[in-house]
Amino acid sequence: MRGARKRLCSALIVAYGLFSLYAAYTVFLRPRRSAARRPSHRDRRGPRGENHVALGNEEWNPWEGDEKNELVASQQRYEANLKMIQNARSHLEQTSLRVQIWGKAAIGLYLWQHIFGGHLQPADVTAQWREGSQNAGKTYFSFITGPSVVPGYFSVEAENVVLVLNGREKAKITYATQWLHYAQTLVQTHKVQRVAVVLLGNEQCHNDWIQPYLKRHGGFVNLLFVTYDYALVNEEDIFQWPLGVATYRNFPVVEPSWSMLHDPRSYLCNFLGTVYRNSSREILMEILKQSGLDQLCWIAARDQWQPQETNESFKNYQDALLQSDLTLCPVGINTECYRIYEACSYGSLPVIEDVMTLGDCGNSSMYHSAPLQLLKTMGAPFIFIKNWKELPAVLEKEKKMSLQEKIQRRKKLMEWYRNFKAWMKQKFINTLENSFLPIDKG
Repeated sequence: MRGARKRLCSALIVAYGLFSLYAAYTVFLRPRRSAARRPSHRDRRGPRGENHVALGNEEWNPWEGDEKNELVASQQRYEANLKMIQNARSHLEQTSLRVQIWGKAAIGLYLWQHIFGGHLQPADVTAQWREGSQNAGKTYFSFITGPSVVPGYFSVEAENVVLVLNGREKAKITYATQWLHYAQTLVQTHKVQRVAVVLLGNEQCHNDWIQPYLKRHGGFVNLLFVTYDYALVNEEDIFQWPLGVATYRNFPVVEPSWSMLHDPRSYLCNFLGTVYRNSSREILMEILKQSGLDQLCWIAARDQWQPQETNESFKNYQDALLQSDLTLCPVGINTECYRIYEACSYGSLPVIEDVMTLGDCGNSSMYHSAPLQLLKTMGAPFIFIKNWKELPAVLEKEKKMSLQEKIQRRKKLMEWYRNFKAWMKQKFINTLENSFLPIDKG
């Protein structure tokens, strides 16, 4: 790619030179047709009352107007091509950073398709190799993903790389470190200059394994974007990243429709998910049954977590989001869950159990708003409760809301979510450019 860019620049410079020479030749050196002395004003006027030109002994050059037009047209062509060259040169200067994203975790699809709004070819989610590209800010981004993206078996087309990894459990960490070692080799051999990592972190924030790879600890990774309320987030080289939707289950990019915003919904709330023993989810189910509210909500509980959905269960889940005013979001291993973002996609307001889970998440002075520091900082218009005993009052209030009030709330929620994704995109781009672009000391 770098070679192609150099060739394009060379071609533009050559074209600029050729048009300059052509313009100079046209204006100064090109032989002109013989033009006799132009008739005086008196001769051109002719006898009083006559409108024709008296030629007399004066010669008139019938090609003079054509020559003028030709000169004007030549100058216009020259200026148009000069402008084209300048625009192309300006475009090259504007996209002064090239970044290749290696999507080796499903969260990479949330980054590319949901936050960046990017497309992938082929569209088939089962394809072995998928890719896309776009210009954003001063950066040209290319994205590759799929099983065929294997270390050493694809073209490294940029000096700057974003590596998307899964560090949720031991087996995933082993796979992630293989990619980190590959990236480190490319840095050591000067094929890659700068590296950032987007990490699906551990749900209890046990991410110590990534620390030695960070530049601040003598490693080579310039920037880290990590999910959950990781205590070491400092907004300098470690940034919190949203969990997003479950792209590993092929949750789609949802485009809002008129009916999604305006139609009445059949259910006050929904919860479709796993109910773990001795968890707050059991308490939630008991409260719904005792108050009879389970008859007003779409409830489908199961005893065991399923990593993949069937076509039927996935459709039911999407329908539940679309047909419910509220989506109940009890804590799991972590407070942040895919359900939050999926509910936003369909305009179903998340009701979130706002309590800290076990582990090392949020245990720092920076995380006074933990859990869900990132969402709260961005002003998420959710309903936060500390105990599910508060739910009956929430649902009673929900019963009294008019359709128009619910429509306005949906609009607010979906507009917030759209702005949230746009803000995350811009923050991601700005962070990369501020870190990766050379500082102009001139």
